[in-house]
Amino acid sequence: MTKDLTVGRPLKVIFNFAVPVFFGYLFQQFYNLVDTIIVGQFLGVSALAAVGSTGSLNFMIIGFCMGLCSGFAIPVAQKFGARDFCGMRQFVFNSAVLAGIFAVVLTAVTVIFCRPLLLLLKTPADVIDGAYDYFVIILAGIPVVILYNLLSGIIRSVGDSRTPLFFLIFSAVFNIILDLIFIACFGWGIPGAAWATVISQGAAGVICLFYMHRKFEILRLNREDRFFSPARSLSLLGTGVPMGLQYSITAIGSVILQAAVNVLGSVYVASIATGAKINVFFATPFDALGTTMATYGGQNVGAGKTGRLNSGLLCACLIGFIYSAFAFVVMFFGSEALTGLFMNRNEEAEVVALVCKNVRLFLLVNSACYVLLVLVNVVRFMIQGMGFSGIAVFAGVFELVGRGIIGVVFIPVFGFAAACAASPLAWLLADGFLIPTFFWCCRKLKER
Repeated sequence: MTKDLTVGRPLKVIFNFAVPVFFGYLFQQFYNLVDTIIVGQFLGVSALAAVGSTGSLNFMIIGFCMGLCSGFAIPVAQKFGARDFCGMRQFVFNSAVLAGIFAVVLTAVTVIFCRPLLLLLKTPADVIDGAYDYFVIILAGIPVVILYNLLSGIIRSVGDSRTPLFFLIFSAVFNIILDLIFIACFGWGIPGAAWATVISQGAAGVICLFYMHRKFEILRLNREDRFFSPARSLSLLGTGVPMGLQYSITAIGSVILQAAVNVLGSVYVASIATGAKINVFFATPFDALGTTMATYGGQNVGAGKTGRLNSGLLCACLIGFIYSAFAFVVMFFGSEALTGLFMNRNEEAEVVALVCKNVRLFLLVNSACYVLLVLVNVVRFMIQGMGFSGIAVFAGVFELVGRGIIGVVFIPVFGFAAACAASPLAWLLADGFLIPTFFWCCRKLKER
């Protein structure tokens, strides 16, 4: 069922649209979290460090694919808001063609250079083989990542944020079952976790494709819709590539940070991996708000209702600020219990205590600065939905600078404690760019 975000009270419209998106992201992170928990419990800290050492590279490459697909959905949302359904379907076809090309090229290049990238990242020698075994399978699954994210982005662009939630619930449950079968029963080790992720996401993508074809009549392609348009393809690349690069540029800073942490040893790699998993899980509402504002901005700009942009932005920030306070309280009282989920009881007590201490510091510093993350997601995705993806990508540059400074300058001096401050500094620098940029974009829309 489609939904029009150009009418109704912004707070209610944004909240109702964001809740299913939030649960979708929550389940996505849930099965990533369970994936890590199963690895930690069954395979130990060394395997946990191996999987965790690929985190920043994973974010850089898979994040590009997700951003690319989200960007492809923005012209679809704008055409839907303008009620130009023929143009919308043409954008859908051209986005599918471009997504297929990107899937083939990215998969081939990243699989070939997987080990050199891990070596460049200074992955510890005791975990690099496990890291490669895990990551090369994840990279081989890039086509299914693109398939699911493209289709779910298109469905959300026409106002349906609930259907992708059901597919993610299915994928999450399926992934957990496969994790237990491949790791606990078959004894496949680290590669088993990767295969579980790829297979479950691929299944969700295929189901999403069949559902979209059957239930969304306005998305069914006619003969006149199926032609490759250079003009529409350039428009899609103009929104998709900057959004993909935004993730990748941000991730380059994370790669620099990861390389600096890797030098500290596998215990600290496991600490940052565990803290990052928990942090990403609790940050899902901010991702949901960002996705919501991209669709909200796209539909309202397409409909010519630019007056709703400011009120929508304020409502989204209010929701995010309230949740930030709640998340900090949970982190403050529950960080040790959350960390314990990842620890194998057979590990040495000193190792477990050090990891728990590190993770608690990481979570408290990051959750105390969630207000900054709210602004990063809400403002950046709103700018992208308004059609200024090329400008929003510079926020990623500021995040890169923040994490790069911490990784190159402060971690060699202050160690793990400095790594905890990397993301907050990155968010602060990005906000300093995004907030004035949003008002500049609003003025440009009024001039048009």
